[in-house]
Formats: sequence, structure tokens, C-alpha cells
Amino acid sequence: MRKDLAPGEQVIVTTRPQPRKLAGAALAFVVSPALAAFASAWIIRGEARRYVPFLTPQWTPWLVAACAGAVAWVWLGYCLPRLLRWHGTRYTLTSRRMVARYGRLKRRDQQVDLAWIRNLTVHETVLQRLLRSGNISLETGYQGVVTFQDVPEVARFREFILDAIGELPDEGDAQPGGATHYPAEALPWDMREGGRDDR
Repeated sequence: MRKDLAPGEQVIVTTRPQPRKLAGAALAFVVSPALAAFASAWIIRGEARRYVPFLTPQWTPWLVAACAGAVAWVWLGYCLPRLLRWHGTRYTLTSRRMVARYGRLKRRDQQVDLAWIRNLTVHETVLQRLLRSGNISLETGYQGVVTFQDVPEVARFREFILDAIGELPDEGDAQPGGATHYPAEALPWDMREGGRDDR
């Protein structure tokens, strides 16, 4: 992100979404091998033949391999994509904009210039309040509403955004040709009347 900053722009905070959505994947990661081990032991003891008589002992290695394959499918097909999706999502607040980046290989960016924001709203479910996360909706003039999901420490993040908006330069300063007001002692030498004093 730092290499994409405009001159004078600074990163205030960078975070990932609150990891509550990984709870299901974490549970599946732990439970699936336990269930597969139980099923494999049940098959090896010959319990499967009591319910399916045509399963001869020659089927045992294949059934155990199927249990291991099911675990691999759960890990690679369910747990890993969710972990990568979470890990590949970043919320970055800079002194000029709010940026969300999604994905590693196939990347999608979403950003809102802080100067465009007309209203900031925080939405929290009961679970999000317990975990101190929430959704931040930024209403802009022409983009409509842009929502960032599951922002951790949402109250503090909201304050960071409001502080950054408060630190933005005046519109006159930001527009080309706009008047910039300096106190007399802060004027650069070449802007003072008469130019540089080369004494």
C-alpha cells in the first residue's frame, strides 16, 4: 500500500476484517480429522460389514483412504479458501482515503476519498458488539454508500476516520488555483514581497 501513496499521503492504520468468519473453518479443521479417525477405526474393526455385508476386507484400505480424502477436501475446499479470503482482505485508512483490498492473485480494490464523505454510519449486530467489530458505511456524494464489513475495534476506527477528515486541508487549498493562506512568518522566502533577502 505504501508504494501507492500520493505525495504527502500517510498511512494511519491498516487492519484485516474481524476473524469471526473463520470460526466455522477452524471448527471444521479440527473436527474433520477426528471424525475421519473415528470412521477409519470403525471400518478397520469390521463394523461397516455388519451394516453393509458386501463390503469385504479388500474394501478396507479404500474406505480408509476415502476418509482421508474427505479430510483433505474439507481442508482444501472449505477451510483454506476462507482463510485465504480473510488473509487477502485489508482495510487501510490513509490521511486522504479509505481503501479496501480483496484477494491476493485476483485483486479487487475499493476506495473512498475522505473529502467525498458526507455521512459515516456504524452498524453492529449483537455478535459484532460482543466482539467489538462492526460495519462502517460511508455515504458519498455520487458513489452512494460504500460499506466495509466486520471492521475490528469499530468505535476506534470510526474515530480515526473522523480525525483524518478533520485534518483534511480546506477545499480552497485543495483545488487548483485555490487561495492558500499562510501566517506571515510561515511564508516561504520566495513568496514574500520583494523575494529572498540575500544579505
